Amino acid sequence: MYLADYHLHSRVSPDANFSMTEMAEAALAAGMDEICFTDHMEPMTADRKERVPYDWAGLSREFQEAREAMGDRIRLRLGMELGEILWDLPYTEELMAQAPPLDFVIGSNHVLSEKYGDIDWYYYRSTDEDMAREAIKDYLVLEKRMAEWGQFDVLGHLTLPLRYLNENLGLHMTFDGFESQVEEIFRILIQKGLGIEVNTNRGHTPLPDGKWLRMYRDMGGEIITLGTDAHTPEYVGKAVRENHALLKSCGFSRFCTFQNREPVWHTL
Repeated sequence: MYLADYHLHSRVSPDANFSMTEMAEAALAAGMDEICFTDHMEPMTADRKERVPYDWAGLSREFQEAREAMGDRIRLRLGMELGEILWDLPYTEELMAQAPPLDFVIGSNHVLSEKYGDIDWYYYRSTDEDMAREAIKDYLVLEKRMAEWGQFDVLGHLTLPLRYLNENLGLHMTFDGFESQVEEIFRILIQKGLGIEVNTNRGHTPLPDGKWLRMYRDMGGEIITLGTDAHTPEYVGKAVRENHALLKSCGFSRFCTFQNREPVWHTL
C-alpha cells in the first residue's frame, strides 16, 4: 500500500506553526511514503481591501531545508492551496506566474459570498438548519465558479461546510438535496481533466464522503488524491489508510499523487 498525504500545511501558512521538516518527520513516523506541502495562498486580505504579495523565496527556502533534512527517507513534493481566489482572479494568476515549479495545486474555497459578508465558514455561527442550507447553496455557487476557472489540479474538500456546521456547531447536516449542484461541479471538473481530493478531515467524516465519491466515480471521475489538511504534526497521515478502503468501496482502483502538475497513479 502506497501512502501519501497530499494536503499539509507548514509555518509558511498563516494558520500553522511547524516547519516543513517537522511535518515531514511526522509523516515518516506515520508511515507515509510521500507527502506534498500545500500551504495557503490567498490573493487578498480577509477584508478584501488589499492585495497580498507572496513570499515565493521563503517557500522555496523552507522546502529546500526539508529536503536536505529528510534526504531519501520520504518523497517530498511542493504544492499550493489556492484559497479565496474568486476575490481577485487576475491577481491570483499574476502571483502564480511568479511561482517556482510546483508539483500540485489545490483549488479551495473557505468562504461564503458577499451576500454573507465574505465570511469564512470557521466563523459561521447560525444553528438554524434552514439558514445553513441556504448558506451551503451559496457556497456551491462559488464552488462551481472555482471549477469553471479550473487553474488547479484538484478541487479541495468539496463538502467543507460540514466540518464547521457539524463538528463545531453540533448540527447534523448533509449535502443531501444538492445532488444537481454537485453533479454539475463534477461534470465541469471531469470535462477539464481535473480531479477532487478526499480530505480525510483529520480522522473525522471525510470531505466529501462516500455518497459523493460514488457519484464522482459513476460519472467517470478518476483523478483523486488523499490529504489530511494537517496543520500540526499529530494529524499528519491521519486516516489515510482508512480512506484507501473508502475509495475502494466506492469503485476506485487507484488514486494519484502529482509530479510537475501531472498525475502519478498508485493502486489502492
